[in-house]
This record gives sequence, C-alpha cells and structure tokens, in this order.
Amino acid sequence: MKQQETTPARRGPGAQLAPNADNWLLWVLGAVALLFALARPLPLSAYPALVDWRTVGALCGLLILTKGIELSGILQRTASRLLSQVRDMRRLALLLVTFSAGLSALVTNDVSLFLLVPLTCSLAAQARLPLARLVVLEALAVNAGSALTPIGNPQNLFLWQSSGMGFAAFVAMMTPVVAIMLVLLGGTVCWLVPRKTIELKPPADAGALSLPWFAISGVLLLAFLAALAFHQLLAALLVVAAIYLLCNRRVLARTDWTLLFIIGLMFVDLRQLADLPAITAVVQALPIGQGLGTYLAGIVTSQVISNVPAAILLERHVHDLPALAAGVSVGGFGFFVGSLANIIALRLARAPGAFGEFHRIAIPFLLATTVAAGLLFLH
Repeated sequence: MKQQETTPARRGPGAQLAPNADNWLLWVLGAVALLFALARPLPLSAYPALVDWRTVGALCGLLILTKGIELSGILQRTASRLLSQVRDMRRLALLLVTFSAGLSALVTNDVSLFLLVPLTCSLAAQARLPLARLVVLEALAVNAGSALTPIGNPQNLFLWQSSGMGFAAFVAMMTPVVAIMLVLLGGTVCWLVPRKTIELKPPADAGALSLPWFAISGVLLLAFLAALAFHQLLAALLVVAAIYLLCNRRVLARTDWTLLFIIGLMFVDLRQLADLPAITAVVQALPIGQGLGTYLAGIVTSQVISNVPAAILLERHVHDLPALAAGVSVGGFGFFVGSLANIIALRLARAPGAFGEFHRIAIPFLLATTVAAGLLFLH
C-alpha cells in the first residue's frame, strides 16, 4: 500500500484560519506554566511526572488513526450520503447529538469526538450548516452520554475503581442525572437549531475514496482500543506509528501534533493549580462531605481545574459517591476547561467563532443542569 493511494480530504471551514491563529491556547498555557515556574519552581525532573502520559499517548494514537480514516475519503462519502437522506437541519443536529451521546457511553467521550467532529466538518464542507454550533452541541452530548457508564470518561473510571461498585450498579446510580442532562440537551438542540431545509453548497471534488486505507485504519483503531484495555499502550502506539511512517506518511504529516502539546501543558498547569495550599485549604474548610455540598463542589472545582483532577482531589474529602460523580459530570459543561473533551472538540473543528459559541451555549446549559440535577441531592 503506497502513500500516493490516499488523496487528502477537503479541508473544513476551520482550515481557512491563518497559520497559528488558533494556537492561542497553547501560548496561554505556556505562559501559565512559566508563571508557576517562577512563583513555585520545581526541579526539572518533576515536570514530566505532572503529565498523564497514558492519556497523552492514547490521544496520540487516536489522532493518528482517526486522521487516517479521515484521509481515506470515507467521511466525505458518508457526509454526502447522510445529506441525501436527511435534509432537515434540526433532524440532522438531533441525529449527530444522539449518536455522540450513545457512542461516548461505549467508547469514551474522546474517541467519539475524534470520529464525529471530522464527520461534522465534512458535512459543513458540503452544506451550509452552523459548524461551530453543531460541534459545541456534540461536545455537550459526549460529556452527558459518557457520564452513564464507568468506561465513558476518565473521572468515572477513577471513581468506579475507587468505589468497588459493580458495572450495572454504577450505571443505575448515574441514570437519573444523565437522563436530566439528555432531556435538557434535546431541548437545547430544538431551541438553537432551526427546522429548515439544509442548503447544499456547489458540488466540489470530493477526492478519491481509498477503501483499503479505511479498512486498515479502522482495524488498527479497534486493535488500538483493545490494546488500551489490556494496558499495552506503548506497543500499540509504536505499531501504529511504524505502519503509517512506512506506508502512508501523509497521515502523520496532517496529524494535529499541537493538540498533544496543549493537553500536556494542561496537565502541568492544572495539577500545579490543584496542589496549591489555598485550594486544599478551601476544600478542607467547606462543608462538602455529602449531598448538595459534594455535588456543588464537584461542579465548581471542575470549572477551575477540569473534572478529572477535580474528581481525584475531592474523592479523598467526600463520602457521597453519587453526588460527587454527578457533580464532576455536570462540571464538564460551562467553561471550556471543565472537560478535556471540550478542548478536543474545539481544536478538531477549528471553526471561526467556536470558542465564543461554546461559552454562549455551555454556560447557560451548566446553570440549567446544575439546578435541575441538584434537586436529586436536596436531602
């Protein structure tokens, strides 16, 4: 299989940005890391330990493999087929959001976004669609859907393993909160996406479809996910990198390596923030041991240090697993730092105005969900 067989996919709207115009988050995180280094210097050997290399390595493999699927041309063909069947914009949005939520409960929120955001970009390249709004709704959907199962997101996996609960019991515990989130999300989609006929753009060259590379990338993706489950990340990552390096270097060239630097810097910054004595003192002083206090603590802390570090920080101070799991799940909404999935969705879309659109939707959604789901913990 030679590199020439794969034709580059047509670029989505975000590709029109000037070089480095969407790398502002990288520079902000770098500046914060520099401030921490000046204010609270650590030995150089301590910084690598701040990074969750398993997460970064898993994201690296997923970036490569989903880029391979994208450059096979299958997403463009799938988008064309979908637009020929679904011509109503609201119906399309509901379909994408429903699939995002369902898939995230099975294969994690990050994997769902790596598959669905490029598909949404392909849809927007062929039709006049509100790309930024659709991607924001998909980010909300994967945060909500992934909260249902222990394997849907990292904070659930951590809390599940710490609790010793069974899989079914954990799902039953999370079902009421997830149901509230999904009902509110459905209403949000109907409110924000008009019911009108989708207007197609003038036809353009869709590029060649490479079924062999789609099959190879798809099989490698399944194998990579299986390797993650059996804790064989490094071997799987080396195999994936070697196959594309030898047979299809275009995939590696088009992979968004900057995203990995952004994620790495997020770990460095947020873990140092979580370790500040002031943060620990506040957590210890507040009445967050049970019920509504635990739930609100999970939400507020997630808005500051993201929901995975929030779950790890709070788990040792609280005694109410349902409230904590619900709080850090709802905390994935609101400010973009609330969930790693938000960063991934915005970065993959690279759509003009997506950052502002995210907060215009996600902050009111956080407030509504906080109140609605909070009724479950009034005891």
